Amino acid sequence: MSAVLDQPATTDDPFASLNAEQRAAVEHDIGAAVVRPLLVVAGAGSGKTSTLAHRVARLIQAGTDPQRILLLTFSRRAAGEMGQRASGVLQRLLRGGGGGYGAQTQVTLPWSGTFHAIGARLLREYAGRIGLDESFTIHDRGDSEDLMGLVRHEIGLTQTEKRFPLKGTCLSIYSRVVNSREPLEAVLQSTFPWCSEWEGQLKTLFGAYVDAKQEQNVLDYDDLLLFWSEMAGDPELGPEIGARFDHVLVDEYQDTNRLQASIISGMKPGGEGVMVVGDDAQSIYAFRGATVRNILDFPKGFSRPAEVITLERNYRSTQPILDASNAMIAGALERHAKTLWTDKASSIKPQLVLIPDEAEQARWVCNRILEHREAGIALTAQAVLFRAASHSAALELELMRRNIPFVKFGGLKFLEAAHIKDVLATLRFAQNPNGRMAGFRVAQLIPGIGPATATRLLDAVGEAADPLSAIEAFVPPAKSAADWEAFRALYRRLRTPGLRWPADIELVKAWYLPHLERMHDDFHVRAADVEQLAALAGGHATRESFLAEITLDPPEATSDRAGPPLLDEDYLILSTIHSSKGQEWKSVHVLNVVDGCIPSDMSTGNQDDIEEERRLLYVAMTRAREHLQLVVPNRFFIKQQAQMGDRHVYAARTRFITPAMLKHFDEHTWLSADTQQVRKPVPETVRMMVRDRARSVWK
Repeated sequence: MSAVLDQPATTDDPFASLNAEQRAAVEHDIGAAVVRPLLVVAGAGSGKTSTLAHRVARLIQAGTDPQRILLLTFSRRAAGEMGQRASGVLQRLLRGGGGGYGAQTQVTLPWSGTFHAIGARLLREYAGRIGLDESFTIHDRGDSEDLMGLVRHEIGLTQTEKRFPLKGTCLSIYSRVVNSREPLEAVLQSTFPWCSEWEGQLKTLFGAYVDAKQEQNVLDYDDLLLFWSEMAGDPELGPEIGARFDHVLVDEYQDTNRLQASIISGMKPGGEGVMVVGDDAQSIYAFRGATVRNILDFPKGFSRPAEVITLERNYRSTQPILDASNAMIAGALERHAKTLWTDKASSIKPQLVLIPDEAEQARWVCNRILEHREAGIALTAQAVLFRAASHSAALELELMRRNIPFVKFGGLKFLEAAHIKDVLATLRFAQNPNGRMAGFRVAQLIPGIGPATATRLLDAVGEAADPLSAIEAFVPPAKSAADWEAFRALYRRLRTPGLRWPADIELVKAWYLPHLERMHDDFHVRAADVEQLAALAGGHATRESFLAEITLDPPEATSDRAGPPLLDEDYLILSTIHSSKGQEWKSVHVLNVVDGCIPSDMSTGNQDDIEEERRLLYVAMTRAREHLQLVVPNRFFIKQQAQMGDRHVYAARTRFITPAMLKHFDEHTWLSADTQQVRKPVPETVRMMVRDRARSVWK
């Protein structure tokens, strides 16, 4: 990854933009014989990315070889941004005469990437020493589900008299066990209680699933962390891998699971050179296996106690927004204490808007959005956030009625699109002929070949010493002869030694596009995605690296974007709160800020769940820069919950905003759709007087 240089600094000191706490983190133990572990508790909008990037630059300036820096992030984009910023700081250092690099040097961070991507690289490198074939391929979530489903069928769990969990649920249980490092029994009781009666059968299924992966030389996402963790914990391999890196830096540490934490502690049991950055108040991914305990317990997690530096200065929001956010998160039962502050003064408090129902909520939000637009706030600088994707249904209808364009984050994922899976399966089957899921999918793209014939083909390939010879000798049904010959020619080319990438994907594209046109009416839309995939392939050196990277860090969505077509250059952002993390807007509306939605009534089973819901609201509130509106409908619709079916319910303001916190908000009540106006509520003294008079009638 080559870093792109920042613009020249306005001062000779490249660290001049840092505040005192950020600078303390950047200078931590520079020059010390042993670098103590460091936790940077970075509040929302406190410049954690800049701090981490400056730390990388400072380490390199102090003489650390970039090859010996391991930088772990949760997206390739974050790793790239970190490299760009660090390189910019270094270039300013060089212009000022510091460091030992040439003035035109571009800094690369070869060990910068996501946990899964780095894990894949290390497993490829150490494969022979841990019993893996280095030609392994990586299953995405869909392929893993399909393999789980196939194994589930083969061992007879699809023919039980009682309902057995479906393949997706089985994979979720398996993944939670691996990532949480908890026994299956505990995971079933805490997260999947309706599956507890199947504990014995699930153990059998998971054992067969692991055997199937081994036989087919494939790994799933969880294996990339599991094998790395086992290597890190090995008395021989752990110290060897740890010794490769002088510094291990982890971004968004609050989002790590126990398996990821064990990787860090396994490589660096003393914590030397370990720096993690994160915010316990933004730990909101327990459903993925993340645990807030990692960041809460980090200071005492190594043989050397960690230093803790807290970043409290916020560069995003106004002080009234921070006051409300601070007050809300202060109710957390356990946290790293911090109080966010800013020099962005404002007289505008966050709004707490009381609304009769969801229909009125949609109308009020649209009115407010258009008011902001007329005041100069572009639609793209405004966002509407919600706890669950279904909560925006009424709003989407109102937006379309008013011709307000929008994009909703949470559309069809790139790797979930059938046509993308077809192309990747073809490449995977050429790369790893033992991968039955890929081969099964590809074979059935050929007209006239169904599951039975595809299974016969894969059995022949699996039994042959040379997979290509099995393909050449296979006799398909007569009606498939012509199409089979075209595939056989393609497979022969893909298995030819010396084929130069990305010629592979061009060959697959030429073979696949006629099938795509035959199978799908929206051929042109899907073909554009295939072209995008081919363009992405050109940025990789080999077929092997492309298949690994596209699986580990896929593009966000296909051409089938959620929401209306973007025919307008300006559009509103709709997003779940989970998807909004890391983003910011001038104006933020949060829908359904009521008990039952925030916290979700499906996430109140224990105190840990409730605390995560509190953090979720905190994340939503701290996305706002200037305007924050929390909308509280008195009546909202719940769809198909438990045995009660679809129904309207009445709700109260979320429990996370207590009466003592109301001083931080500007309360409003939406009177009716007819008046189309907002008026402050009746003062508490007047309400009490009316109540007392009404009661006196009965005395």
